[in-house]
Amino acid sequence: MTHEFKKIVEGFISDKKKGLKSVLATVVALDGSSYRRPGVRMGISENGELTGAVSGGCVEKEVVFQAASVFKTGSPKMMTYDGRFRLGCEGILYILLEPFDVDDQVLQQLKEALCKRTEFAIASHYKKEYGVCNGLGSIVVLKGARIPLRRNFNSGQETELFSQEMKPIYKLVIIGGEHDAVKLSYLALGLGWEVVVATVPSEDKQLADFPGIDALWNVEPELLPVDEIDAQTAVVLMTHSYVKDLKYLKALKKAEPMYFGLLGPTKRREKLFGEYMELYPEEDYDFFDAIYGPAGLNIGAEAPEEIAVAILAEILTVIRKQEPMLLRDKKQGIHN
Repeated sequence: MTHEFKKIVEGFISDKKKGLKSVLATVVALDGSSYRRPGVRMGISENGELTGAVSGGCVEKEVVFQAASVFKTGSPKMMTYDGRFRLGCEGILYILLEPFDVDDQVLQQLKEALCKRTEFAIASHYKKEYGVCNGLGSIVVLKGARIPLRRNFNSGQETELFSQEMKPIYKLVIIGGEHDAVKLSYLALGLGWEVVVATVPSEDKQLADFPGIDALWNVEPELLPVDEIDAQTAVVLMTHSYVKDLKYLKALKKAEPMYFGLLGPTKRREKLFGEYMELYPEEDYDFFDAIYGPAGLNIGAEAPEEIAVAILAEILTVIRKQEPMLLRDKKQGIHN
């Protein structure tokens, strides 16, 4: 969710420079089932441009239509969307529409929090009924400070509250600069993740070799900035070099990513671990247990793009604590 909010903030910045108003749409409650759940947001520009989505594409036109009055009056409102009769989703969406209007100082605080990977929360005051109400609106809670997303906002006493923790955007560190690393970076960027590629100077790689990535760590393994690998970061070691992999394992020993994947077959992994233990006999090897190797789910992947899908699917499975299965075999709903 955080990566979507980041794009909405970027869209607001762009609108503000153009002198355009913005409206923020937030799904704050749901009765039944729907394509997406509470906490999804969409930015609406006065010129009709949309950033993000609150559904698979079927609700957005109605949201834009309802937002017209918010642009005109500057007053927040609630809208409902009954998917039981239109979509077959068997759910009713409750969507808060509010002016997105903050000053430059607040904007800078939001940008810094997103850039520095600082956790924050968003609290939205809403009602489960259609209509205009000045007590509706959202507040960002950042380092103890409460920052309204529109000027002069005072929450209503009789509203309900939807609160959401916004953790840092998922980050993927790809160690290796070959063709398959490019494919993996491309798909991860499509998920809205921050992507960093790590190579060594002798590979002569440039930032432009990996279109769209956030950073290139062009350093020797022992100089890898491991402190930038946090609990919202996944690491995939895919250098295709046995010697480099040994060096990177040493560098990453104390890192605690949310996922650590190792490319290559089981025999290679066992040989790699065995040689590591011979080189460093006095070390603790418990970190081996946290490594997923061979990286990826068993989906029959062969092409680099398919392998990238398998790896990203495994990362999501691990960090969301899910058991891979066909959804048609799931006895409960899609979302627990």
